[in-house]
Amino acid sequence: MDHQGLVRETACTVVDKLRAGEVTPLDLLDVLEQRIAEVDGNVNALPTLCFDRARDRARAMMKKPAGERGLLAGLPIPIKDLTNVAGVLTTQGSPIYRDTVPERSDLLVEHLEGNGGLVYAKSNTPEFGAGANTFNEVFGPTRNPWDTSRSAAGSSGGAAVALATGTAWLAHGTDTGGSLRSPASFCGIVGMRPSIGRVARTPVAAIDRNLGVHGPMARNVEDLALLLDAMSGEHPADPLSLPRLPTSFLSAARSGSKPRRIAFSPDLGITPVDPEVAAISRQAAARFAEAGVIVEQAHPDLREAHECFHVLRAFDYAISKAALLRGQRDQLKPEVIWNIEEGLKLTVEQLERAEAQRVAMTGRTLEFFEKYDLLLAPATIVAPFPIENRFVSECNGRKFANYIEWLAIVYAITLVCCPALSLPCGFTASGLPVGLQMVAPPRGEARLLAGAKVLEDILGLRGTTPIDPRTPK
Repeated sequence: MDHQGLVRETACTVVDKLRAGEVTPLDLLDVLEQRIAEVDGNVNALPTLCFDRARDRARAMMKKPAGERGLLAGLPIPIKDLTNVAGVLTTQGSPIYRDTVPERSDLLVEHLEGNGGLVYAKSNTPEFGAGANTFNEVFGPTRNPWDTSRSAAGSSGGAAVALATGTAWLAHGTDTGGSLRSPASFCGIVGMRPSIGRVARTPVAAIDRNLGVHGPMARNVEDLALLLDAMSGEHPADPLSLPRLPTSFLSAARSGSKPRRIAFSPDLGITPVDPEVAAISRQAAARFAEAGVIVEQAHPDLREAHECFHVLRAFDYAISKAALLRGQRDQLKPEVIWNIEEGLKLTVEQLERAEAQRVAMTGRTLEFFEKYDLLLAPATIVAPFPIENRFVSECNGRKFANYIEWLAIVYAITLVCCPALSLPCGFTASGLPVGLQMVAPPRGEARLLAGAKVLEDILGLRGTTPIDPRTPK
């Protein structure tokens, strides 16, 4: 078998080969195990492997006819280490859970396995997903393969790096304040935050938590759509979950449907942006005109995003992590302690104001989408930064008040309930990837994927990954 050739195939192509019997799930697990041995030591994307479990499940799956093996047909997939996989070490990047092996998987994992996915690894994440730089005290840092002295962003950093280095064809991630989009931008792959409820998950701490969602990551738009199809669908245990749509997301991506009018904003009116990143993003968005699309500069009014997100995120940390602060404070990193304490200080009046702000911003955004089919902006405000920096503390002369403020360009979109993805759109002069954030109205994933595929074809960057990790000289 051509090991390197299979590593570089698209996920859609590999699934076709599985269905045709040209390769088996066991073949693919062998390929991945070899590739991980070759490259992961340089980047630390997949610190926990479970190939024995995956092979056991592959053998059971192979007893079924090819047409009964689900949408993924036996394609291996890594799961982010925030999410439980039965019988597999799940640390959440925290020393508190260093030895935790859950007995039951999250609904998301059960759904993926029911659709023919084989879990073979857990991808690295910051502690509890806090902070858009993937490092923790359990496994250490995950390095950017384009330059291993640089951050892979986060919190789905391990997943993004696995895709970029060819140790995964598809990958699972989660996103609250950009955790699917930021690492996709930094690593030159595609990451999508779906609408609230598009992907069912096990409720934890509160039934109606909706800042965070599960979503797909891939090396191109069609592969991303395939994984979203495999992830989607309602489940009674998740009351927010949405039913599967009658038309697949992969069909939508392949439809050739073009937006009529799109808006580009270099900063969404709320954040500084590195001039080079802004210029690369603007040039990419402008190329939509080659498909006859009207491109204008505009953005919805998101002026309350900083205050609103700070409050709602802090409240989420308080309800989900306060018990850890009371009992195991000494094992929490400073950023997590700060976020929990901020939540515990909140008043009902602050929560009232933040929820009203979110409603107002969402209403204005829906009105904005009555004129524009898509909104485009940079997916990150900087190119990949030095890995030793815990976060971005300033940009273009502006210092940030806390460790999450540099993520406003993505967390503003979280607040207004829109699906959004990061699409590779170019490289800096030093060869580092830049991602373009593409946003559709709530539940507009089909529109978003179709438009992203149109622009992906115009930009011609599909196939840039996987790469071998590059260490600066």
